[in-house]
Amino acid sequence: MKVLCIDTATESATCAVIDDNKLLGEITVNHTKQHSVIMMKIIDDLLSYLKLNINSIDGFVVSKGPGSFTGLRIGAATVKGLCTGTNKPFVSVSSLKALAYNMAYTNGIVCPIMDALRGNVYTNLFSFDKDHLKELSSEEIISMDDLLLKLEDYQQPICFIGDAIDKFKSKILLKFPNALFAPSHLNVVKASSLGAIGIELLKASKEDNIYSFSPNYMMKSQAEREYENKMRNDKVE
Repeated sequence: MKVLCIDTATESATCAVIDDNKLLGEITVNHTKQHSVIMMKIIDDLLSYLKLNINSIDGFVVSKGPGSFTGLRIGAATVKGLCTGTNKPFVSVSSLKALAYNMAYTNGIVCPIMDALRGNVYTNLFSFDKDHLKELSSEEIISMDDLLLKLEDYQQPICFIGDAIDKFKSKILLKFPNALFAPSHLNVVKASSLGAIGIELLKASKEDNIYSFSPNYMMKSQAEREYENKMRNDKVE
């Protein structure tokens, strides 16, 4: 089974093609957030390098978030368009789960942290049981301070991974001097990790519905928040 996997949930844009357990190719651009401009070009380039066309693909995997509102919408629209054009299935996978999968076989707790602004992170907790990735909690937006308090309950080594590490590393080390940190090249969602999880869902026929699927935004957009603030201020006046 050949699967095309894409992620546009964060600053990076990434695309990979997996053939069963073999990674055929992967492109990741982590420079400027221009996903609407470059995503289809990345897909076209990767398929061209691999001498494949879109009809050679048996299914698609896309990140369902959390992450950037605009990025998630671009990813969802791209995959829905490809599914419509090829009549092939797709599945969605959590960005946090894909991040955790970058650290496969790590001992202890894997704690992905994605920047959610204003001192908050998107997070979830995972551990590996041999090659099986287990969720230990639920996805949430939480302040970094509250997350560190929560992690005190786990008497195991903790490995942090994600784009919020640079922002919070010093604070983490004050609380957990022995904390581990993923190397910088793994702190972005990898389409190959997304695909490793998603291909098993496709093989089990657990595909998403193209008409009902919506990304997991986890919070309201900036425009919605600004509108609600304006309405509250108008009522006060």
